[in-house]
Amino acid sequence: MENIKIELKPIGTIHTPFQQAKGTPIQPVKGKGTKGWVEVDSVYMDGLKDLNGFDRIWLLFWCHRASEYKLHVKPYMDTQTRGLFSTRAPSRPNAIGISCVKLISIDGNRLEIEDVDMLDGTPLLDIKPYAAKFDHFPVTRCGWIDAVSKEAQTKADDRFFKKE
Repeated sequence: MENIKIELKPIGTIHTPFQQAKGTPIQPVKGKGTKGWVEVDSVYMDGLKDLNGFDRIWLLFWCHRASEYKLHVKPYMDTQTRGLFSTRAPSRPNAIGISCVKLISIDGNRLEIEDVDMLDGTPLLDIKPYAAKFDHFPVTRCGWIDAVSKEAQTKADDRFFKKE
């Protein structure tokens, strides 16, 4: 493969009540109702035009406190070791996270959101609108997740985070 240089820069910061990995919801659906806010850097504020019309938005972010990745991991919801790319573990070759959160309001460069599952101070890489016409796909299988019990772990521990 050609040697391609990829450079990402944050466009803002995500603020949540979660200061450490332990106890943080593992997905937005598990953080239902948990409020947070996004501060978009002022240079990008004009890009927020027309975003108010969406119920939900995708936040792409950098998992800045994730530990080094391993290709085999034990995901939060399982007791077996799985291939990294069959999980949503935050420790990845490129530590990009994605969450679909509820957009409550926009005031200037501040977005009030709900259903957060990321740590306070998380660098925001991008925002995209959730559109059910495009983002909803009926599926018949979800790999190993189909076999996970309803009592599976829904909060993070510190297994994927740098020890401070």
